[in-house]
Amino acid sequence: MFKNYFKVAIRNLFRHKSYTAINVAGLSIGIAASLLLFLVIRYEYSYDTFHKNYGKIHQFVMDDKLTNGEHVYNPGSPFPALQALRAEFPAMKIGTLLSSSGSQITVLKNDPSSGIMNPKYITQNGLIYADPELFQVLDYKWIKGRPSILAEPNVVVLTRAAAEKYFGSIDAAMGKSMLIDNLTTMQVSGIIETPPANTDFPLETIGSFETYKKIDQPYGYMPDWGFLTSSNVILTRLPDNVTRETIEKKLEGYSARVFEKSNRREYRRTILLPLSDVHFDTRFHNLGDHIISRNTLNVLAFIGVLIIIMASINFVNLSTAQAVGRSREVGVRKVLGSSRAQLFRQMMGETGLIVIISIALSLVFAYFAIPFVKNIVSINEELKLISAATLVFLAIVFVGVTFFSGVYPSLILSGFKPVLALKNKITSANVGGISLRRGLVVLQFGISQILIIGTIIAISQMNYVKNADIGFNKEAVFVMNSTADSALIAKREAFKMAVLQLPGVQSLSYSSDIPSSDNNSSSNFGFDLKNDYDFDLFMKFGDEDYFKTYGLQIIAGRALAKTDTMREAVVNETLIAKLGYKNPEDVLGKKIRFGGNIPIPIVGVVNDFKTNLLSQLTQSGYKIDNTRDVMVNLDLTYKFDDFVKGLWAKVKGNLTTGESSITDRSKASSVYEQILTTNGDTTYNRYGNPSDQVNNFALVSSSQFWYAQVSTG
Repeated sequence: MFKNYFKVAIRNLFRHKSYTAINVAGLSIGIAASLLLFLVIRYEYSYDTFHKNYGKIHQFVMDDKLTNGEHVYNPGSPFPALQALRAEFPAMKIGTLLSSSGSQITVLKNDPSSGIMNPKYITQNGLIYADPELFQVLDYKWIKGRPSILAEPNVVVLTRAAAEKYFGSIDAAMGKSMLIDNLTTMQVSGIIETPPANTDFPLETIGSFETYKKIDQPYGYMPDWGFLTSSNVILTRLPDNVTRETIEKKLEGYSARVFEKSNRREYRRTILLPLSDVHFDTRFHNLGDHIISRNTLNVLAFIGVLIIIMASINFVNLSTAQAVGRSREVGVRKVLGSSRAQLFRQMMGETGLIVIISIALSLVFAYFAIPFVKNIVSINEELKLISAATLVFLAIVFVGVTFFSGVYPSLILSGFKPVLALKNKITSANVGGISLRRGLVVLQFGISQILIIGTIIAISQMNYVKNADIGFNKEAVFVMNSTADSALIAKREAFKMAVLQLPGVQSLSYSSDIPSSDNNSSSNFGFDLKNDYDFDLFMKFGDEDYFKTYGLQIIAGRALAKTDTMREAVVNETLIAKLGYKNPEDVLGKKIRFGGNIPIPIVGVVNDFKTNLLSQLTQSGYKIDNTRDVMVNLDLTYKFDDFVKGLWAKVKGNLTTGESSITDRSKASSVYEQILTTNGDTTYNRYGNPSDQVNNFALVSSSQFWYAQVSTG
């Protein structure tokens, strides 16, 4: 019987080619779109699930409630918290890791006297410092070495991928030395398996936490309960018989003991954030490449369901419209003895066959669309099209679409009276319920309008962000990241003078970050020789040319003067408004103190500018000069490729930077390579490769530039 149904279904599909093609096209496109959304959602929910104790791992995070009722959340913990928490909860495994972004690694392969330069790298995920107990919380497979080695200073552990990149093989890497940021020499003492890309703890190069404590650098290790950095992450694995609620109850007493009371906040407390929430809780940022809320994923899932419903409604309407043309066929089958149940099964079989063909075609569409989807949503790992989860999803789609799309048309066709069917007295007016078909059309139209309006709103918001006045010049500004080692700091002025001689360079400044970045330092502060205010300052550090380079408008006073020490401050409009001043001139000359530092005079007021793609309110804050920060900002007026060539010719240095919009830090990057051969010829290449690059100096002199934050206008 089944074989007969199958043959009849195939025959009918070929007989009605146009009907079949339209239905298959509509369903396959709809299923493909839903499948792609499913793959993205599944990928996001897979973050860090490879850890064996995924459900028991938590992160200690900070919650400050200010006196105005506002909550300020921080994913990090003060440095002394690690030992304090271990003493408070001796039965729990507690480990720490600290990220140091953009670290330069020099692989010490060659003798300096040989004249051959050692290869230099920039770690894309930054250097991570960790202690041994971290590996009792998170699960990483050790290939060589053991976690206890991280209790010693000046040791580093590499992933397999990092070892092969730096040294060619894991065997060759063991025992070798690496120079970190031109400051610290560390020995490779362990190798772990490369973790998957879907993690918010992207370990690649792991130094011992004992090493970090000894590094002399600005904003380094500060064992002070008042110093809080979001990069110092403390993780724990709860014992099997202990619940999160039990620990958080004890944390209330712990927080009351270790954190000093302040007139700026009602309380500061440590709370637990489950590992299952780290990727989705937008109150906290993580060490990974992005955070996405569960609400966003739910919206994507809802859109996928709407697309399937639209495709199914389209199928139902086409099937009922075609029912009149098949009425005589149904009449003949009933006269020859077919029951309504048999006809119903036959029609459902035809629907199921169309859905199977559509699913097969949707897999083809999805296969070719995956690279574009990965680029749009910034997924670095390969999305597996065929997996057990995908097969389950497609099975559910098959059952759901077949039932939803096939039941109503099958009931209509199988319910025709043979006498009316054979006499051609069945018309579209008496096929099915007109009100139901109209309702389906209205529903389909409504869903289409929702999706279209949503798309228009999203595009409008993106255009607004792209074209909005953010308060500073974001066009033709080239940003170079570098390390803050003493050798580079000593050459800053020489570098600046050399670059300013290049044609098209309008200005150059050194700073801690670009204006649009939400990477700020925060601090308590006092104003006009008074006690601390009840809110924190958000600070950026820049030199005398920072305002000129970005086109920031000084509305009162002047910009910073050139100095070797932190002697002046420039504040923004929001801060003076919060301090109760309407006239910017009134704050000039008054002194401001941040933290426990000496008060310094305010010499200027700058216009407000937006940060973080307009997602935050303009923050209150100020800028101060700090010569240890070496982010280089250049205002350019000519082709960027020409600048790269000119920079090489003028500076002849190993520079590490990156390319994206200055208001949107994308991980997408391009690599520029300049090769100077022995006969004096020069060639330039550009690659769209976001992976880390190496500066090799062998038979030819070469330099590669990795760009992460560039806008060329």
